[in-house]
Amino acid sequence: MERTVSRGSVSIEVAVLAPAFVALMVLAGVAGRTAVASEALEAAAHDAARAASISRDATTARREARDAARRQLDWRGVSCADAPRVTFRGTVDGRSTSFDAAFRSQVGQDASVTVEVACTVSYRDIKLPALKSMPAGKRITVAFTSPLDRYRSRG
Repeated sequence: MERTVSRGSVSIEVAVLAPAFVALMVLAGVAGRTAVASEALEAAAHDAARAASISRDATTARREARDAARRQLDWRGVSCADAPRVTFRGTVDGRSTSFDAAFRSQVGQDASVTVEVACTVSYRDIKLPALKSMPAGKRITVAFTSPLDRYRSRG
């Protein structure tokens, strides 16, 4: 009866499987960072739209919305590769219009404001040189719409 000696086979298995395990951990890091950033941007867009909708005029609304988005992203610890981009749109009586026009609409008219927050989530600090096709980051864009009070004066 002959026995086969398999010395060193564990070392070879570890050497073969270790890069795959590290790549899997990097993939988990990318997915986790993207999910956390997406959730934070959702909250930032919601807060920004709400802050804009309770303002009396478009200029104040823009300032308050940007501040609300920045506070939410800072609180959640999301760092974008570049400054978050905040854009504004409006609707009056269900028709798309400018943000300023929504605030100029008449009292009693249905109007709403939409705030869009966009951020590029960076993966540079978790990128592996062996994964050549891995992107440096991902652009996430989230928008939220909030109605203006029909019976409140607007400027």
